[in-house]
Amino acid sequence: MAMPPKVVVVMPAYNAGRTLRMTYEELPKDAVSLVILVDDGSTDSTLEVARELGLEVFVHDRNYGYGANQKTCYTEALRAGCDVVVMVHPDYQYDPTLVPKIIEPITRGEADIVLGSRLKGGGSAIQNGMPWWKYLANRFLTGVENLAFGLGLSEFHTGYRAFSREVLETVNFRMNSDGFVFDQEIIAQAVAARFRVAEIAVPVRYFPEASSASFRASCDYGLKILWVVTRYLLHQSGVKRARRLSSIHRRYTRVAASSAHRLASQPGQALHA
Repeated sequence: MAMPPKVVVVMPAYNAGRTLRMTYEELPKDAVSLVILVDDGSTDSTLEVARELGLEVFVHDRNYGYGANQKTCYTEALRAGCDVVVMVHPDYQYDPTLVPKIIEPITRGEADIVLGSRLKGGGSAIQNGMPWWKYLANRFLTGVENLAFGLGLSEFHTGYRAFSREVLETVNFRMNSDGFVFDQEIIAQAVAARFRVAEIAVPVRYFPEASSASFRASCDYGLKILWVVTRYLLHQSGVKRARRLSSIHRRYTRVAASSAHRLASQPGQALHA
């Protein structure tokens, strides 16, 4: 009987003390092997709540940024022996009960990455509280990324995502930005490494305690995404190769030894003409 995959939920946290408990309590514990929280220099009660909940906690010595937090999350998840990693924001914006659904395409061998899309299926992200300008920017940037990556996703800019272990071992995620654009850099790396990307529909909640970037920060983020796409296209065309988009795992394959060599290497076996 096959062993179930080890599913590790990672929570990149920054001042999530008011919503962390709600998020954790709704995680389906029967589907999750371990919950890792990485605190990025919070100044509220995040650490106290995480300890009360018995989470595996790692603390940055200062605030490094959202991308840096994810780097620590994935590094420690790999160290813990994960088979599948799910990023769940502890701000309660995404539905934690959907962890079994978001990992299903990976555990069934149908995908390597699964994104939880706020714009897929029924319902309106705007009606659920997404600012209209953020909705329009999301649609525009998603269209650009679909054209560049050769995909047909409804959204790339979600914080709810699942990765197979192989993806995190293959892509050079530690070379990525320490900021928000990390999310798109790791997708570009995965596409360049020919991993399969799928998506599921997820509801989203917008409320004062949920984290949300400002208009100015969102504009900066959008420009950085366009640069990620440009760098990816230059890399794929061979005009300017990018080290962060090149994976050492994709540079070679194992070649099986010939049958004659295998026989000769076995003790007590001899080859006859």
